[in-house]
Amino acid sequence: MSTVQVVTGAGPVGWTVAVQLAEQGHQVRVLTRSGSGPDHPNVHRVQVDVSKPGALDAALDGASAVYHCTHGSVYSAAAWRRELPATERAVLAAAGRAGAVVVFPESLYSYGPVDGPITEDTPRTATTGKLGVRTELLRQREDSATPTVSVAASDFFGPHALTAHAGERMVPVVLAGKTVRVLAALDVPHSFTYVPDLAAAMIAAAEDPTRWNSVLHAPTGPAVTQRQMVQAFADAAGTGDPKVGVLPAWAVRAIGAVHGPTRELAEMLYQFERPFVLDSTRSEQLLGLAPTPLPEAAAATVAWWRARDAAPAPR
Repeated sequence: MSTVQVVTGAGPVGWTVAVQLAEQGHQVRVLTRSGSGPDHPNVHRVQVDVSKPGALDAALDGASAVYHCTHGSVYSAAAWRRELPATERAVLAAAGRAGAVVVFPESLYSYGPVDGPITEDTPRTATTGKLGVRTELLRQREDSATPTVSVAASDFFGPHALTAHAGERMVPVVLAGKTVRVLAALDVPHSFTYVPDLAAAMIAAAEDPTRWNSVLHAPTGPAVTQRQMVQAFADAAGTGDPKVGVLPAWAVRAIGAVHGPTRELAEMLYQFERPFVLDSTRSEQLLGLAPTPLPEAAAATVAWWRARDAAPAPR
């Protein structure tokens, strides 16, 4: 690859991809509406709306890879359908003109409810709600003349992962010594993906043209229960045995009947009511990567939250 890399978005994935690329010596352009992004000598932050086709060509000039890490303005199927396909088309078209591959972080939504571990061969045929939008996006990428790689991950955790089941709903609650309330079930296996492992997989996939035009799985450790995930953060923090409880699925569905955002959350309860296991074995072998051990990843996550909480408030 050339040393010029473009990252759209500065959320947990975009931020982490940008930092990893910069630390490898690449010149990185981070494109956001606000001009935000990591403070690093190899990172150039550019204020641009990537959903506007005319704004992208200059920003992608000279780039060999585009890591498209933006997301919908609202966590809802309606917002995703309204915003995401058109934005991806604009990015794919501009990247094609620049001769760049586009790498996408992807969820497991397109697989829908499954029995058994999710592998790269599991059919991606979900059709309804947010799940169906993700299926449509994958098909749009497959049909594009621009080369793409989609790297699918389970629920995030790690530095910068705020609005996540294993983010602000767990870590700061553990640090405060309060009761963590998890969705649906405490003791059902669930895969969690460490954001730096996802970022590393995206970068490795971009560097290897033989992996283009495929869907890979981010290196993800063995599935753990939500109880075990909370315990891992407590162990890393040295706070003793955590207090844990459950927000019952029936309560989430009842609230969702009258509250739109909760209804969008309830759509995903199947991932927590029964085993939800991501198998990344094949992709790990293809990319030459392995997941970070949970104790190490939990320690880095706790350290980031503590540093964030200790930082002075912006003026």
